[in-house]
Amino acid sequence: MGTVYITQEDAFIGKTDERLQVKANKKTLLDVPLIKVEGIVVLGRATVSPAVVWELLERHIPLSFITVTGKYLGRLEPEMTKNIFVRKAQWHAAGESERAIHSVRGFIRGKLKNYRNTLLRRQREFAQLNLQADITRLDGAIAPINTTASINSLRGLEGAGSAAYFGCFDRLMQGSEFHFDARHRRPPTDPVNSLLSLGYALLRHDVQSAANIVGFDPYLGYLHVERYGRPSLALDLMEEFRPLIVDAIVLSVAHRRFLKPTDFISEPISNAVSLTSEGLKVFLRLYEQKKQSQFKHPVLKRQCTYQEAFEIQARLLAKYLMGEIDKYPPLILR
Repeated sequence: MGTVYITQEDAFIGKTDERLQVKANKKTLLDVPLIKVEGIVVLGRATVSPAVVWELLERHIPLSFITVTGKYLGRLEPEMTKNIFVRKAQWHAAGESERAIHSVRGFIRGKLKNYRNTLLRRQREFAQLNLQADITRLDGAIAPINTTASINSLRGLEGAGSAAYFGCFDRLMQGSEFHFDARHRRPPTDPVNSLLSLGYALLRHDVQSAANIVGFDPYLGYLHVERYGRPSLALDLMEEFRPLIVDAIVLSVAHRRFLKPTDFISEPISNAVSLTSEGLKVFLRLYEQKKQSQFKHPVLKRQCTYQEAFEIQARLLAKYLMGEIDKYPPLILR
């Protein structure tokens, strides 16, 4: 089962014996054994029974609340793991330490190289696309990473690389019914931005859960600055996964026509765009399928799923911060 996604507005989440039940309008929408549930994501509003809250905390199952436009609202978090040694190493590296700078280099290198590989792959698949200028711009942001010694300067390289990538994102969807002007987050005002925001919110749920399992404090990061309520380390670890999972799904949706413009609705006052209930089911299915798809991990040299890779990358970061390995290897896939 993995992650349970609840999309029915005003659903009731309860339990009977060892089974999780979701009901709405006097109908049972879901009835699954709790032992098969790894996480719950509520998209919209729902009522959660005290018995379920107790059970989720007992079983260390995270519960996140996300709006249908992809805004992350918050989560029910089980007790932090007892691995104080991981958190001690994490806090010891805070600031402009050598380990923090090295980690930030890894996060950014992973993200930008996966951006670059996305463009190269699209250029191979669609002969009419000429993305060489954009790839060159990405190369210009990637090249100085290893010799850049301040985190603020590394953030500048990340921004330049992201601008090059999203600057040509519309061309990656040529031949589809969708268009992309620029990245709009709060709120997303077109279908592509709506899918990106929703996908990144789902990804945050999964990566933050992995960080908690390993023993990190998800709120102390290195690339993302500290801000009240922001899980900066989870956002750091997300970076290399954005193009591999969410962007890949969005491009697949556009080219394979899993969704149509009619699967989106616009809020009249804010112009926020979100999926219809049927469109949301399609996207959640694609996201879950992507998480469970397998690839050969370049460091471990074995097959794993993206779901497993979230925890693998968090553990590799923990090993680096505690001095058990010499460097943090970001996940880069061709």
